Amino acid sequence: MHFSFEPWVIAPLAVSALLYAAGVIRLWRHAGAGRGISRRQVVCFAAGWLALAFALVSPLDELGTQLFSAHMVQHEVLMLASAPLMVLARPLAAWTWAFAPAQRRRLGHAVQARGWAAVWGFITDPLAAFALHALALWVWHAPSLFDAAIDNEAIHALQHASFLGTALLFWWAVIGRDARTRSGAAMAYLFVTMLHTSALGALLTLAPAPWYPHYAGTAMQFGLDPLEDQQLGGLVMWVPGAAAYLFAALVLVARLLTGGNQLRSPSLVPPGAEPRAGRYSQPTQPSQPHRAETSSITPNR
Repeated sequence: MHFSFEPWVIAPLAVSALLYAAGVIRLWRHAGAGRGISRRQVVCFAAGWLALAFALVSPLDELGTQLFSAHMVQHEVLMLASAPLMVLARPLAAWTWAFAPAQRRRLGHAVQARGWAAVWGFITDPLAAFALHALALWVWHAPSLFDAAIDNEAIHALQHASFLGTALLFWWAVIGRDARTRSGAAMAYLFVTMLHTSALGALLTLAPAPWYPHYAGTAMQFGLDPLEDQQLGGLVMWVPGAAAYLFAALVLVARLLTGGNQLRSPSLVPPGAEPRAGRYSQPTQPSQPHRAETSSITPNR
């Protein structure tokens, strides 16, 4: 087994890390260490970035082409570890601060164009984010599409991008600071997602025959017949996956019982898109889209 150094993976990972570091350094020089973007958020980004690298660069990526169960582990890391950590890390804010003030203002103007605002409003709507994530999960596990993704690198990249992208939207809907999603609704989305992913995992686990012909000739190399490999992969989706959604729901319940209506996670909205008591204090609700030194990269609703 070898590490994978595909350019389409390495380049985005490197650029995202460099921009985040540059943005945090510039913001902290202006505002003071830990302000605007907290140390906890930086730790979340580092953990989410490492989880993403583990899923896409480590030998797990190659192993996933030979064992269905390993492929399921890879997908769970993308959707249940990297995605929520990235949401908590507030990456768009840091990436925006990596640019000069004039560039930030131009970015703010660009993303507030009517067309982009409509697209952003749709995909970040909690119900739409939930539906898109569910659709990606079920469609890509159709045997013909799943095998096609393994046999074709471009399709495989699209599969991973759709899993990660829709997972980011889903976790933003349930743990991001969005006034449209209250704790009760967020718990409902988590509960239904736990149900339908568990159902898919159960179908894979209890199926009387293997679904994916590709693994028929590779699982035996690891001492597993294809059906056993599929059963193990189904259990990975069924049990740890359900546990992750349950844990997130319990955190929301705890916050609700202690008086918070929302999970107070950091916003994805960049600095300058929200009012603040001081020039660089922690943002709260969206307000003026353009300030002297910062600009929003998400459309106001």
